[in-house]
This record gives sequence, structure tokens and C-alpha cells, in this order.
Amino acid sequence: MADPAAGAIARTASPNSLNALLIATIVAGITTVLAWAGIGYYLLALWSARSFVHSLRHPRPAYTPGVSILKPVHGLDHEMYSAFASHCRQEYAGEYEILFGVSALDDPALTAVRQLQEEFPSHAIRIVECPESLGANGKVSNLVQMVPHARYPYIVINDSDIVVSPHYLATVMAGFAPSPLRDRSVGMVTAPYRGRAHGLPRQEPTIGSRMEALGISTDFIPGVLTARRIEGGIHFGLGSTLAVSREALDRIGGLAPLVDYLADDYELGARIAAAGYAVELSSEVVETWVPPYDVAGFFAHQLRWSRSTRDSRRWGYAGLVFTFGLPWAFLNLIAAGLSLESIALFVLALLVRVALALVVGVGILRDMQVLRDLLLLLPRDLIALFLWIWSFAGDTVTWRGERFLLKRGKLTRLDTPATPA
Repeated sequence: MADPAAGAIARTASPNSLNALLIATIVAGITTVLAWAGIGYYLLALWSARSFVHSLRHPRPAYTPGVSILKPVHGLDHEMYSAFASHCRQEYAGEYEILFGVSALDDPALTAVRQLQEEFPSHAIRIVECPESLGANGKVSNLVQMVPHARYPYIVINDSDIVVSPHYLATVMAGFAPSPLRDRSVGMVTAPYRGRAHGLPRQEPTIGSRMEALGISTDFIPGVLTARRIEGGIHFGLGSTLAVSREALDRIGGLAPLVDYLADDYELGARIAAAGYAVELSSEVVETWVPPYDVAGFFAHQLRWSRSTRDSRRWGYAGLVFTFGLPWAFLNLIAAGLSLESIALFVLALLVRVALALVVGVGILRDMQVLRDLLLLLPRDLIALFLWIWSFAGDTVTWRGERFLLKRGKLTRLDTPATPA
């Protein structure tokens, strides 16, 4: 005879079990579709990387006009001097100058600038005081005040921690050379970059620093190459290098309209492209210094980056849901209860994701850190998916110790104390 109590328990548990099974089935189905979409994106990114490499086979003629390098600085950063010095070792046939912009003449960064002037006395290295605060973006505020002091018809803007090769200027400026293959003149040349992870003094790079560097080489730059392919070219700039002609800069009204934008590099490139100029992606790869982020610092910086991208490219950012192939495949693995199909899908996503990381990170960017940090690829991508979702939950960002409201790409300073959000 059946146990009445057991039957009662079965009847009570059955609806809950069916609901749980139904939810798991739905989640497994959704994550399967998204994982396949992500694999498709990885393949598209590989194709886009191949297209970029193929475009580099066409030699660019030498083009060596006069160039003014503008570097707004604030505070003395780690390895700043070596980054500055790399700009003074250029094998460039034309004339160039380097202008350093500071808000006050007692800025600690001027210690490195004056050391640079002593080591390279034959170079045109000048300091420009930028006392006015023209908007929420202090860097652009300084740049607006620096531009009138620039002597040459081309301007190169990059951050204070950017390290470049001796061929940097020659390669970047070659992108402006007239070509019968283009129907538009070039108004901007920008450059891909890799991040160099760092740790505290005499310590190994932090996990936060390693993950950010890994994300630049294996996620961000592949996304740039994919956008270049499907949009028929680059229509934005990367802060690692913003080389612009005076003509194009004047056409868009200069830099003053950008003083309240967080993603000023994106806006500058987008406006130059909208004005009818071509934006070129150089073959020159530069390197940026990634701070030794702790967990909170890493999340705060990544969230600011995510919300900045969200406001700059709204539809493209929403479409990122289809690019997280590996995280979706991992979640499918859990939802499907480690079924053979889910295991096969995860292995396929992992293989294609690793291939993309190696092709772009190692092959194009020559970032050997990628090989060391391949095991961080899955956790880094899972965090990226989480941050993508979280980025829609608010409009505040933390930048240089201050909190701002971010609306349509513009910053409004908040009075409340800064906390990572």
C-alpha cells in the first residue's frame, strides 16, 4: 500500500518542480541562442581583424608636415617620465613640438617636464598654463587653452601615460597622406593600444590591473575592429591617439563644444566624421599604463567606461548583449545541467574566444600579457556581462575622485562625496 504522507509530499512538490524545470528550460533556451550569437560575433571579429591586417599591406607614402603634440597633465603619475621621453625619440623627418598643459604652475607633473627639457634641449618642449575651468572635463578644458599656442597645421593629442615607438609620428602622420583610394580627405588618425598591467611597488600586477589590460586587448580592440568592418570605417576616436588636421578641427568648431563630455575622444572623432572627413585607424600600436587597481577601483573604472560607451553609442551598446558568447555559454552550462549539448557549446565558445584573444591581443597588438592571463578570460568576461547589465541601473560615474551625473554623454558635477557607483 502506498504511503499517504509520501503521496501528499509528492503532490505538494510537483508544481514547484515543474515550475523550476520550466524556468531552467527557458533560461537554457535563451542562453543557447545568446551563446550562438556570441560565437557568431567572435567569428565576425576574427574576420574584421583579418580585414584590418589585409589593409596594412598597402604601403602608405611618407607624409611629414609640422606637428604639435598636446599633452594635458595633472599630477605626477607612475612612469610618466618614460612616456614623455618616448615622444622625444621620434624618427620623424618633419618638425614637431611638444606642449604640456597644466592648470597651475605648481603641478607636480612639471618636475618630469623640466627634466625632459634638460635631457632633450634641442627639442621644442613648452609648458602652457591653463588657468580657466571651462567645463566638467578638465582635460578638454586644458586642451582648449593649449590649441592657440600650437604652431603647426596638425595636432596630436594623447594621454600623459602613453608610451610610443620611435616610428610613432611617421606612421600616424602617413595616415593623412592624400590617396586615390579615398574619396574624402582624412581629418583624423587614431591608433589602437594595449594596456600594461601594474602592481604596487615591488609587487606583481594586481588582478584588477591584469583584467583591465586583458579586456583592452581581447574585447575592446576587437570591438573597434568589428565596428570598422561593419560600419565601413572608423567614425570615432580613441584617446590613445587623436591626430587631427587644423582644417577639420576648425570645421567642427574646435574643442570647446566638448568640455562637458566624458567620452571626448569618441565625440571628437564622431564630429569629424559627420563633417565629411575620413577617420583612419593607424597600424601603430601604443601602450598605456594600467594602474594597480584594487577590486573597488577596477569596478568603478569599468563602470565609468561602460556608462560612457552606453551614452556614446546607445544602439551599439544595447547590441553588446549578443557579444558575450563565452559568459552566455557558461550560464547555459549551468541552466542545462551540464548536458552534452551545453558542454559542446561551451567548449566551442571557449575555443573561438581564445582564438580571438590570440589573433588580436597577441597577433595585432603584440600584447604578450594575454598569454599569461588566458585563465582570467572567463572571469573577466563574466564581470563584463555583469557590468553591462549594471550600467543600465544608474547615470552616475566617479572620475578623479568626484561624482558626476552622466546624461547623453555630458557630465554634471554632483556635490555628494565620491563613492564607486
